Amino acid sequence: MRNAVTPEVLELVIRGDYKDPFTVLGMHREKGKLIVRALLPQAVSVAVVDSSTGKKISPMQRWGVTALFVAEIAGKKELFPYRLEIDWGDHVQVMEDPYRFPPVLGDIDVWLLSEGTHHRPYEKLGVHPIGMEGVQGVSFAVWAPNARRVSVVGDFNGWDGRRHVMRFRHECGVWEMFIPHVMPGDFYKYEILTPDGKIQLKADPYAFRSQLRPDTASVVHWLPPLIASDQKRKNANALDAPVSIYEVHLGSWRLPQDGRRWLSYRELAEQLIPYVRSLAFTHIELMPVNEHPLDDSWGYQPTGLYAPTARFGTPEDFRYFVQTAHDNGIGVILDWVPAHFPADAHGLVRFDGTALYEYADPKEGIHQDWGSVIYNYSRTEVSNYLVGNALYWIERYGVDGLRVDAVASMLYRDYSRAPGQWVPNKYGGRENLEAIAFLRKMNEIVGVERPEAVTMAEESTSFPSVSRPVWDGGLGFHYKWNLGWMHDTLAYMHEDPVHRKWHHDKMRFGLMYAYFENFILPLSHDEVVHCKGSLIGKMPGDEWQRFANLRAYYGFMWGFPGKKLLFMGGEFGQYNEWNSNGSLDWNLLQYPLHAGIQRVIRDLNTVYRDFPPLYKRDFDPDGFEWIIHDDLDSSVFSFIRKDENGRFVIVMSNFTPVPRYGYRFGVPEAGWYREIINTDAVIYGGSGIHNNELLAQPIPCNGYDWSVEVTAPPLATCMLVKKEE
Repeated sequence: MRNAVTPEVLELVIRGDYKDPFTVLGMHREKGKLIVRALLPQAVSVAVVDSSTGKKISPMQRWGVTALFVAEIAGKKELFPYRLEIDWGDHVQVMEDPYRFPPVLGDIDVWLLSEGTHHRPYEKLGVHPIGMEGVQGVSFAVWAPNARRVSVVGDFNGWDGRRHVMRFRHECGVWEMFIPHVMPGDFYKYEILTPDGKIQLKADPYAFRSQLRPDTASVVHWLPPLIASDQKRKNANALDAPVSIYEVHLGSWRLPQDGRRWLSYRELAEQLIPYVRSLAFTHIELMPVNEHPLDDSWGYQPTGLYAPTARFGTPEDFRYFVQTAHDNGIGVILDWVPAHFPADAHGLVRFDGTALYEYADPKEGIHQDWGSVIYNYSRTEVSNYLVGNALYWIERYGVDGLRVDAVASMLYRDYSRAPGQWVPNKYGGRENLEAIAFLRKMNEIVGVERPEAVTMAEESTSFPSVSRPVWDGGLGFHYKWNLGWMHDTLAYMHEDPVHRKWHHDKMRFGLMYAYFENFILPLSHDEVVHCKGSLIGKMPGDEWQRFANLRAYYGFMWGFPGKKLLFMGGEFGQYNEWNSNGSLDWNLLQYPLHAGIQRVIRDLNTVYRDFPPLYKRDFDPDGFEWIIHDDLDSSVFSFIRKDENGRFVIVMSNFTPVPRYGYRFGVPEAGWYREIINTDAVIYGGSGIHNNELLAQPIPCNGYDWSVEVTAPPLATCMLVKKEE
């Protein structure tokens, strides 16, 4: 039963401190009469207009000296559609009254949102241009259960929080409202009256589009259309598919020539995608494209998880980029950041005046390393927000996968915290059980709803079964970054070749755990920033040796079990450390050694895609076999990659600048062998030492009945295959 509309209630409505304005404003039957009330600051006069006839039927009287206008409708007993004719002083406007429309959320939506099982909350929360009762407008819905009042403010109401106070759905803590006449492209925010009486302006957590920084308003925009599942993409993302990833920061890959700060999504589609295709990469991974206020965060401090950053264009432009990639046979992976969010005032932090999206206790809710805020994964609404976001990018933009950043910081409550500065879980342990449950839920739902997509974990600890199914006790990721392999092998390559024999284990240790997880071998942006130098800068020796070392290392990496990832600039041996505010040093490609690195990457990717033994059994120990792993003095490694059909590729690396003539090693079968790639080739800037066709001889070696005698080029990797008869 509706509360009586007393003068005290009217005062609260006028002050914008009433939680259920729909019971007061709009048209109501009260004591046998039809009463219309409208709160319209700055209006000079208001009248009620019958929508069916367009005729003015009653003027509205100002209540005292306030902005509240009231009319008693004579001659009508039943509620009817009406409009308001408003004289603003300089013009007259006839408009729909938002307080005459019914609720936006249906009972099923309210139920699913309240219990945290609405897998796609973005379909109801946020803004949606819709028609209601034949009137076009926009529905708004935002979760803010502890707010005293929430209003929609924007250009359409002069940013006045009294004009569009929302309806509170106490069943699920959501405020909602349909506002006629609002259109796509309009700017808006939520004005929130907090429990302690403060007013704050917040961007929409579910906004599909945002203003370009430094402006922070949300932008009314259509929900992008659904993209159907694609079996072709599923096959391309599978564990037994070739996956070679080019990691990119869109803002600094290449800068426009006309002085603009960035290339647009469409320009990147026309320039970046053909470049990636020309180098035979299978996938491109984008550092976060979610809206973020600070350029220097590279996107890892997102404030708009549902909005592609406006730096490079519109949501439609980003969809065009993804579609162009797919048209060129290239998958798109997004960096995704559910581990933390920034404390910018317009963002999620203390959204309704309370710790809503984040843990309340700073020992749980503040990242010590980044000064950012940690999601409260125990809240079903927060988990829903994040899981829905994962599906959103896959279903609405067609992305192939999500690389989840900083997973280790999510898994452990004591991550980067001193003793006494963290809160144990309910069992007294250090694991964040809520975050673990969230990750499993996200991976399960993505796996069921969109099985063509994959998820990848950047996880830097030995947490078990990161890339094992949830039903098998794992976290459910498809892949895990092998950061241990990256650190060990880069440390080995940094050594002068004369000392490498003392560090031999760094190159072979990865095989001790290679099959515990489904690994990606990452040479990411993290290795070329913060005074770490470039990849070519980590290599020892004179200029020729540095380039030879890098080529040999790439060859070893492309032969080693695991999918591949290389950050932009590494494909041509950029000297300088990555600068996120500049451009890659494309001018270096005029020099043969840099062009040679680019060509070896192209050819390694081509060989990798053309020879299934190099990828088919990446995660099966039967797909790998050492030939030589203990020749410390020569710093030579040799191994076999095999597929399920008995085909194989032999990989041999010589990590010294000394050619090894007459070097014999075992092979599994008799016959002729040929090189399919040699990183010492002249076309790459090498010395040109190579092997012609090799005939296996019946000389036992390395446990095999047959062997070949080769010349191992200096600082080089070769791959051999048996010639088909």
